[in-house]
Amino acid sequence: MARKKNGTPRSLRQFVRAKGAGYLRDPNVTSIGIGHKVTGGRVTGEVAVQFTVRRKAAPEELAALGTAPLPEAVEVDGVAVPTDVLQRDYRVEFRVLEEAEVDPRKTRVDPVVPGVSVGHVRVSAGTVGCVVHDREDGTPYVLSNWHVLHGPQGALGDDVVQPGAHDDNRTGRNRLGRLVRSHLGAAGDCAIATVEDRGFAAHVHGLGVTVDRLGEPDLGDKVVKSGRTTGVTHGVVRRVDVLAEIDYGPGVGPRGIGCFEIGPDRAKPAPDGEISRGGDSGAAWVFKSANGKPGRTLAGLHFAGEAADSPDEHALACLPGSVFEKLGISLTPPGTARPERPASRPGFDPNFLGPDFPGTAVGLPVLGDRARADAVELDGVPVIDYTHFSLAQSTSRRFAYWVAWNIDGGDLRDISRTGIPFVLDPRVPAEHQVGDELYRDNRLDRGHLARRADLLWGPDAARANVDSFFFTNITPQVDDFNQSSRRGLWGRLEDAVLADAKADRLRVSVYGGPVFRADDRVFRGVALPREYWKVVVFASGGALTARAFLLTQNLDQLESLELDEFRVFQVGVAEVEQRCGFTFPDAVRAADALVVPSSADERAPLEDLGDIRW
Repeated sequence: MARKKNGTPRSLRQFVRAKGAGYLRDPNVTSIGIGHKVTGGRVTGEVAVQFTVRRKAAPEELAALGTAPLPEAVEVDGVAVPTDVLQRDYRVEFRVLEEAEVDPRKTRVDPVVPGVSVGHVRVSAGTVGCVVHDREDGTPYVLSNWHVLHGPQGALGDDVVQPGAHDDNRTGRNRLGRLVRSHLGAAGDCAIATVEDRGFAAHVHGLGVTVDRLGEPDLGDKVVKSGRTTGVTHGVVRRVDVLAEIDYGPGVGPRGIGCFEIGPDRAKPAPDGEISRGGDSGAAWVFKSANGKPGRTLAGLHFAGEAADSPDEHALACLPGSVFEKLGISLTPPGTARPERPASRPGFDPNFLGPDFPGTAVGLPVLGDRARADAVELDGVPVIDYTHFSLAQSTSRRFAYWVAWNIDGGDLRDISRTGIPFVLDPRVPAEHQVGDELYRDNRLDRGHLARRADLLWGPDAARANVDSFFFTNITPQVDDFNQSSRRGLWGRLEDAVLADAKADRLRVSVYGGPVFRADDRVFRGVALPREYWKVVVFASGGALTARAFLLTQNLDQLESLELDEFRVFQVGVAEVEQRCGFTFPDAVRAADALVVPSSADERAPLEDLGDIRW
């Protein structure tokens, strides 16, 4: 089954998007999403389509509730996926409780910061989530929820106050700015307001960090938020790709909101067991770093929690990518680069396979004249180094011509990708890279050329993990790129070398990249490669072996989502050179002794890893 960018089955996301609204028509169903199946009160490792209902009942009681039985399994891409039914209901969190003492979060602050009280002049109170900026002109805004800054009685241009009217009814004194944009729907519950009568600062009250990048939550990610009512609380992402039905009351009614669900973090319990309460709406959930401290990556925008009669504690948050796209905002002003990472990186090691055997040294591909003139240069050289890999970047196609990386199979580490965003490389002009604008709201994945898992070895594994997310190492791949009927052959080639080919010291060097063709389909102004290649090189007994592979995909039907099957072929190194316009080092060419049919009609696609001729 296809995998999502960050690990969750991508085809399940498509199922929820396509079928979710139909299930929400059942009055007892409150949401549908993806989570780990709960059996006997314990969370298992099995991924399931999870339904939440207002009331769980015996089959004979369902008719009286006006509801129908939910399926025990659903079919997704020809696979039967189990379902799970949990009793949960949700409510938006602007119904605040009376407090006996004044909290600094509920007073007027200048400069205004995330984590404090805010609201439409006629709404009780919610929370400032982030300080954001207009994507075009850089105007600063505060971000919160639709039901906090807009509400059923509100309109664009209305006053917004800080703190919210529930916390201080002197609304004239507390004016912050005006409501400028809002959205309530599948993309989220979100709104922004100007900061006119106050200064502003971006660090989150109580967390001490400034959020400067967007992330994408996955099951098991640890997160933390700072809200007006419950302050700093900790949670764990337990359902993703959720479509929840929330009743926004008279004049608005039920709305389906795309989101994810957060449960309590047992290692960091809230003092009263509540990770959120009324008034926390709009707070930013932030990914936690590996050391357990708040990171700088936004995980989601809090907008709802459990209803009063719900049997367990949970919260809902909007997906940041959808919110920021819908509102036309960013976390940094236009033209502001993120802090640059250290410039020195070891890059691809040509002597990696056998430092004691001169014959095993392999270098980098050499671009032909046309490609050389088109390549990005750093310090006059068309090679960009990262941790454990190097690449050459095309200025016209905005993707890498090739990426070369080293794999130490005997020292691979298991490191989480939580909180690491996909980012442009600040060393490369932005106009020579393709960023997130290509991947929103379609079936294209941000696919790593040098596999992230291949790079996580040695003392620099953590640094390689971060480097792998630069857009220079990313190309557009349809979401089942690695999970076609060929059972993910493309993504397992490197594993097959380590398992079957008896590589010396379990070390492998790999080259890979797209094939640039003149007839590649253009989508959103970007020509999408429909073919990819890999050359795998390893030493066995001190002698080099090189094997080349080609994957083809048909993107002609991208918008209709009816795609041809992807096919993997074993080819010669010379054929890769001919298709791509560069040459491999002599040692790599000489190590390819495999004879393959020259006619494409005589070649059969690889059906299984066992078909590979090493």
